[in-house]
This record gives sequence, C-alpha cells and structure tokens, in this order.
Amino acid sequence: MGREDTEPEVPVDAVGRRVFCGGERATVRYVGPVPPTSGLWLGVEWDNPERGKHDGSHNGVQYFTCSHPKGGSFVRPAKATFGVDLLAAVQQEYLINPEKVLSEDVSVSCRKLEWEGVTERSFQDLPSVVLNNSPVNGPGAAGEIRKTLPNVCWLDLSGTLLSSWEDVAAITEQLDKLEGLQLHRNRLTLPSEPSAHCQAFCNLKVLALNQCQLTWPQILECAIMWPRLEELFLEENNITALQRPEAVLQTLRSLSLVNNPLVDGALLGISALPRLENLNLSGTGISVIQFEAAAPGEQTLMFPALSVLNLSNNHISEWFVVDELAKLSRLVKLSCKGNRLVSRDGNPKTARQMVIAKLAQLDILDKCSISSEERRGAELDYIKMFGEEWLKAGGPGQPNADFIKQHPRYQELIDKFGAPEESELKKPQPSTLKNQLIKITFVFPGDSDRKPIEKKLPASMDVLKVKGLLYRMLKVPAADLQLSYKTPKKPEVEFEINNDQKTLQFFSVEDGDQVLVRWS
Repeated sequence: MGREDTEPEVPVDAVGRRVFCGGERATVRYVGPVPPTSGLWLGVEWDNPERGKHDGSHNGVQYFTCSHPKGGSFVRPAKATFGVDLLAAVQQEYLINPEKVLSEDVSVSCRKLEWEGVTERSFQDLPSVVLNNSPVNGPGAAGEIRKTLPNVCWLDLSGTLLSSWEDVAAITEQLDKLEGLQLHRNRLTLPSEPSAHCQAFCNLKVLALNQCQLTWPQILECAIMWPRLEELFLEENNITALQRPEAVLQTLRSLSLVNNPLVDGALLGISALPRLENLNLSGTGISVIQFEAAAPGEQTLMFPALSVLNLSNNHISEWFVVDELAKLSRLVKLSCKGNRLVSRDGNPKTARQMVIAKLAQLDILDKCSISSEERRGAELDYIKMFGEEWLKAGGPGQPNADFIKQHPRYQELIDKFGAPEESELKKPQPSTLKNQLIKITFVFPGDSDRKPIEKKLPASMDVLKVKGLLYRMLKVPAADLQLSYKTPKKPEVEFEINNDQKTLQFFSVEDGDQVLVRWS
C-alpha cells in the first residue's frame, strides 16, 4: 500500500456509497487510516471479488467485512470516483455526442425501443434515457429532473453508482411517464419503508434487475413499491426458493429467472400468480416439476394463465415431467432444449415427437411451430411406439394404473385415431451404437492450415472422451481444448460445450453439426 501526497475530499457519508475505481464498481465499507501507513484510505468491497486482495483486514486488524474472503481492498481516495447526479450524467453522455439523442439504438431487457415523435435534439423530447455504466449517484437538485426530462418513459441505469432504492425512487418520482426501468448490475440497499415509495413507481410496467445479487425475499420486500408491474427480469441473481407473494406482484404477466440456482419444488411458491403468462426458467438447474394435487390426465389449478414456459438447459431427464406440464391448462409454447429427455432410440427427433404427443395443446416447441401434419405424425407414431405395452397393460379394456400414469394421453389418442394394428406396432429396440451414431465435422478456427475432420461418433459419447480423441489427433492436452458447436438450423449461433461429464446428446449435438475446436 503506497501513499498519495494530495488527498481529495471524501464525502461525509462515504461509507455505503458506490464508487468506480480502475474501471470496476465497488462499495465503500471503511474510511480512515490503516497503520503503519499515513493518510486516508477507503476500504472497498468489489462487485467482482476477483479484483480484491483480502477480507477487509490488514496486519491482523479487521477494518471491514466482505461477503467474499478475497473481495476487499484498500484504495486511496484519489483513485475512486463517487460519481455525479443524473442530469450531469445526461449532459455528459448526450451533449458530448448530440447525435445519440436521435440515433441511439435503445434496448430494455431485450426489447428494442423506438424514438417515436422526436424531431429536435432536446432533452425535453427524449422518450428514453440510457446511462448504462454511467457514474450516476443520485437525483441532484430537487425538481430539476421533472423539468428537464418530462417525457421519459424508459430509463436505463444499469451499472451505475446508485447505492439505495431511496436514491432510485428520488429519480423516478420525478418521471411521471416512466414505464420501463433497467437496473442491471447495481447493488441497492433495501428501503427502510418500501410502501413510502409506491408513488415513485406508480406507472412502472417493466423492471429489469439482472445480476444484482438479489434474493427472492428481498424482491418480495420491495415489490409493494411496484403496484402495476407486468414484466420482471431477475436473471443471474441469488434466488433459490420462491416464497408465495402475498398481496404483491398480482399484476405480473412475465417473469424471467434465468440462471438462478432454484431448488426443485420452488415453482409452487409462484403458482398462484393470477396473471402470469410467461415464465423463463432456463439454466436454473431444476430437474423435477410436479402438480401432485391433479391426477394424471387432469388439469391443475396452478399457474392459471401460464401460456409460455422456457425450461431450456436444465437437468430434466424424466418423461413424467412432460406429463406434468400437460396439466397446465393454457400452455401453448414450450422450450426444453438442453435437457436430457432421451427417447428409446436416442434420436432427438423422436424425443420431439414424444413431447408433441404428450402435450395436446402445444403450438410451438423449441421456437419451431408445430404444424397439423407434424402433430398428426407424432401422435400416430406415439401410439405405435407404446402399442405393445398398451396391449400388455390391458389394451382396449382398461389399461392398468402404471400404464395410465406413464402415458396419461394414450387413451385419448386411441379415441382420436383408433387402436393400432399389431403389424403397426413398433417393438422396443435396444439403443444400439449403430442407431446412435452421428456424423460431425471438427473445424479449427484458430488454425487455418488444418483441414476439417469428419467423424461418426455415438451421441452418447461424453465430452471428455471426445477431447481424448482430439488429443490423439492433434497432440493437444485435453485440458487445453475448448469446444463449441454450430448447427445448420441456426448457422449464426455458436453453442458452448462446457461440461466434460455430459454427452454430445446432452448438448443437442446432432447429425451434420460442426464442432469448433480451439486451444490455449
């Protein structure tokens, strides 16, 4: 720790304030001396703990505490920026580059916004203000925001130096037309009286709080401030369980919980939200969804309005989960790619057919519309696929309870198409290696002289073995290899293969795909 000869003035309320330091955001936890050095120090807890050095202690003295054992540092005040008020930030951002007022492409939580009605470069005409990664620390002089930005409907304050919900409310209460607010990557202390700030967010419909280290109880504590909220984005937070909202979030139509570490069974806590239509649970680690109060083939009273559900990139491997989804009365759009729902023949196309056959009301699966021809083919194939088991379980009379539990829609399909002829039945086939082989092409983006290599590999082959094969071909250690793949269905997208223990099939690598091989 060095010494600065000149020290700038530190705000009286510095502890708890947010600062920029060396391009990173941090929260001030301590202001004062750190013997044996002279002068003033700021003890900071970094948003990115990898930036830190210790837990807030020095030479055996604990000056402050951190949530991460290496998340703290001491910095000189001259190295830290405490930021500016909102209007000063607007002036810096937009007057330096006036063209942004008309030309900036604005996005709020994946939603593109238009500059409708803007004819002059005037702050008073701005419908949206984007201050992403700007050093905004508060509202500034009372009433000035209302005078200067009277028409703002959308506000992006992601990655700023705001430190509390009171600071946010002091800004939004002056924006009478505000409907959308984006606050990604902030660290906001909870309000002491949330109900006192309802007016500040009275027209808010869209709120985005990704990467804010929030828990669900904290969301529920704040939710009374958002009486008309319709869309809530809470991706990559610290949400595990989902306690039942009481008298809050009742207007919510869309909820995104992407990449939160949810525990199985958590969904039941939000199942009574009366207007929830769209729920994104991608990457949450769930493996089971059950609505036990409803018998197989019946519909549940839970999630009464849910029509769009994203379950991609989770740990779902049991087909009964799909049968449980059939109990959702309004579900018409489902994404479930990146799970381990495997058919007997190991063919992803067969697995898609099974999902379609099990979910009668589904219109869109994994972003692809289900045509009437595809549905008819999937349902007929499903009848043939499990016809022999149906016959053994009782057939045209009354199949036994176990068969009904595993195939709750089967009798409905028999009523629709008729019972299968014995010659049509698809007898269960062992999942042979030949049936599972897929042709993939290895390409090497970092080595232009190396030609692509085609291989036929089992879909059940795990990534570690693929890397072993590549080691024998390339003489590059498996630990240094990074894999991804591209598919002709989405040539513009590159999908990561980031778990050595998973199979090619787990990552949905299919026949004809390209595997991109890079190494360090």
